[in-house]
Amino acid sequence: MSKEQQINSGMAHNMLSAGTKIVGTITTNSDIRIDCEIEGDIVSKGKVVVGTLGVIKGTVDCQNAEVMGNLSGQITVRELLSVKSTAKISGDIITKIIAIEPKAIFNGTCKMGEAADTQQSAPRK
Repeated sequence: MSKEQQINSGMAHNMLSAGTKIVGTITTNSDIRIDCEIEGDIVSKGKVVVGTLGVIKGTVDCQNAEVMGNLSGQITVRELLSVKSTAKISGDIITKIIAIEPKAIFNGTCKMGEAADTQQSAPRK
């Protein structure tokens, strides 16, 4: 891999615009912004942004996330999950750190910090 490819690989991002519907799995090594409807899973080594028009029915697994739209399913975030006031999350959250703005809607379970890190490696007590 050339030096230019290594430098640029972290700066790329993807965007899916309103009016688009995707059924299936999206896998990316970079950031992605969702302003459309997704039925399926999103796996990102970067940040996932769900815009106010974004609707996800499935699972999200990423490094960081910002949710302004609708998410039904499980979201796993290795670092920071930011839930904005316009967000509606129905499902399970697993994250290291969470920030929730007033008026955001969340119905489900949330595991944070060490509980999130050890959830799959240790049995429940």
